[in-house]
Amino acid sequence: MLLVLGGAPNTVYGDGTGVRHDTSPGCPNTPLEKGCQVEARTCGSVIGSTDRATDSAPDAVGRSDHGQYLSRNPAELDDVVARVRLEGPDALLDAARSARRAQRDWARVPAPVRGRVVAGFGRLVESNKEALASLVTREIGKPYTEALGEVQEIVDTCDYFVGEGRRLYGQTVPSEMPDKQLFTFRAPVGVATVITAGNFPVAVPSWYLAPALVCGNAVVWKPAEYAAATARALAELAWKAGVPEGVLNLVYAEGESTFEGLRSALEEGVVDKVGFTGSSRVGRDIGELCGRHLQTPCLELGGKNPMVVAADADLELAVEGALFSGWGTGGQRCTSLGNIIVHRDVHDEFVRRLNTALTEAVIGNPTQDVLYGPMLDRKFADNFENVLGEIAPHHRVLGSESTGRITDANPRKGFRGDHSTGLYYHPVLVDGLRRDDFLFQQETFGPIVGVTTFETLDEAVELGNLPGYGLSAAVYTTDPATAFRFREGIGAGMVSANNSTSGAEAHLPFGGNGRSGNGSRLSGMWVIDQFTRWQSLNWDFSGKLQKAQMDVGAVEPELDYRLPADLRGHR
Repeated sequence: MLLVLGGAPNTVYGDGTGVRHDTSPGCPNTPLEKGCQVEARTCGSVIGSTDRATDSAPDAVGRSDHGQYLSRNPAELDDVVARVRLEGPDALLDAARSARRAQRDWARVPAPVRGRVVAGFGRLVESNKEALASLVTREIGKPYTEALGEVQEIVDTCDYFVGEGRRLYGQTVPSEMPDKQLFTFRAPVGVATVITAGNFPVAVPSWYLAPALVCGNAVVWKPAEYAAATARALAELAWKAGVPEGVLNLVYAEGESTFEGLRSALEEGVVDKVGFTGSSRVGRDIGELCGRHLQTPCLELGGKNPMVVAADADLELAVEGALFSGWGTGGQRCTSLGNIIVHRDVHDEFVRRLNTALTEAVIGNPTQDVLYGPMLDRKFADNFENVLGEIAPHHRVLGSESTGRITDANPRKGFRGDHSTGLYYHPVLVDGLRRDDFLFQQETFGPIVGVTTFETLDEAVELGNLPGYGLSAAVYTTDPATAFRFREGIGAGMVSANNSTSGAEAHLPFGGNGRSGNGSRLSGMWVIDQFTRWQSLNWDFSGKLQKAQMDVGAVEPELDYRLPADLRGHR
């Protein structure tokens, strides 16, 4: 029986009641109204409110005593974008059980029809592009132009996977015996639990959701708490596109509860695949947990992404690439530039130009034309404060008048907006990096980039690989041989020549190696391998049992035959 799509409501695990997701009268289905309100009793979040009654001080911890999380606008900390009730481990387990019940019927829907649902998802996102981008900017502080690009990436991803609904190809394989045919099929893995970070609160989830759904899987999605509103908006658009009840389940929970719920779900056998985007430390724990259940998770983790500037590089282009990838989104991307490795002959000139460009860059309110806005959330600001403590006497600090949080006493020249309302920090360029420095070895996840030097390409490749991450890398050169030799030696899963370390296209594999991931890939046809399993069919219509390797007809060559003299090349 063909499942009727789009008619059934879904459940949000995070309001503590298991209430259906039916939209309240005050918030129209489409387009999403900027500032619309959704009642907490309905969905567990209040989108568009400002909480003045409790916990309203700008520097207060964003959590109540009753299991709630207050997702604040990091550019205006007194603006509470969403109030979310967080659930315990049982919520993820319940969601996985619900997904298990729904998945089999969803898998029976023909793949091209599932592709049309993904197509509708993309069209709805496109229709709500400006509103969704505005919500991304408001909730995590990403500049609006970048937020628009992130939303466009969802559209591109859905456009790509529409076609995969008609291209989930298997093979017809010749048998070694007569009257027998062999086939291979892609089958959905079952239930996928997807845990995502909030620095790309809608684009990265779409990398999981679109392929998982088109392949016939059900999904349990646990977004970052500090991106709760954008997660809810994206889930709403997926549901309105026709994703049936139970096939996409949204869970709001803290990290510890999520991990315990995942452990229980794996033990019960109601989760078949785990996708995780986040830190290398947590990814290692998730990989270990999944390994106990003979599962291989899809891990997209951190990066310490190097950029090599060769002696023959176009320095203006290299400076432009470094500025965008190093300080765009406040350096809070997994693909953000980590270390700049510059040839000694051009080091001084490159650093001079980059320091000028960074000093003149506009920092400020993300609704305006700025290089970057605030830190995403209080916890990232706190971590960045610790990172700044790793600046040593042998470092030369450039890029701004000062370091640390931008305040009246510690101003940033040319700041756009009101720095007192949010989590704004000075950009930092650290020259004189050494290979044993913390700043060289560790992901810093903030607006700070270090510079060191090299003499030979082999030395540059060694320095690029040394921290042990392997997500993204870039080389700037006008010599194709340098670019290709760099590509051969660097351990990154994604390499750019004369482009930045940041930036992904929907039809290329995204992912890393080493501390950046376990070799799994998102995007393009490669991610299909994460959400399907190969199944073979052995169809024998001979009417008798034919045993492989035993009942095979053999043709024996005459191995002792030698060509006669008149067919040899000797005179």
